[in-house]
Amino acid sequence: MNAKDLRERNTEDLVELRDMMKKDLFGHRMKNFTGQLDDTSVINKTRRDVARIEGILRARTLDTAEGSAS
Repeated sequence: MNAKDLRERNTEDLVELRDMMKKDLFGHRMKNFTGQLDDTSVINKTRRDVARIEGILRARTLDTAEGSAS
């Protein structure tokens, strides 16, 4: 996922996408453990995408908190 594309989404979509990707990450880990996962790089890619989403969500919460404090 591209950070630019993620920033264009609204907050509710990002929260839903993050939850879905966390479930996918769990599934990838289980498949890797059982030997069913062919491409193990998908685990790191998913982790990075989740971190990207969480960073954008955190920045948005800081922006709203900063705006309400003024």
